[in-house]
Amino acid sequence: KWHEEEKKMTKGQKKVKKVMKEFKKGTLKIGGSDKKVKNRKQAIAIALNRAGISKNRRTNGKKRR
Repeated sequence: KWHEEEKKMTKGQKKVKKVMKEFKKGTLKIGGSDKKVKNRKQAIAIALNRAGISKNRRTNGKKRR
């Protein structure tokens, strides 16, 4: 069943999943430095940034007013 879920994910969602996995392992780093991310909200912001997703967008792609 997990194959079906994997197919439905967009590239951005896969990128977010990958970055959050790094955060949980403790290997996610801030920018080019060797400092590790400790804050979950900061990890989410990095994940969305790397995936090119705006946190102000809705799931259907329309911007909020």
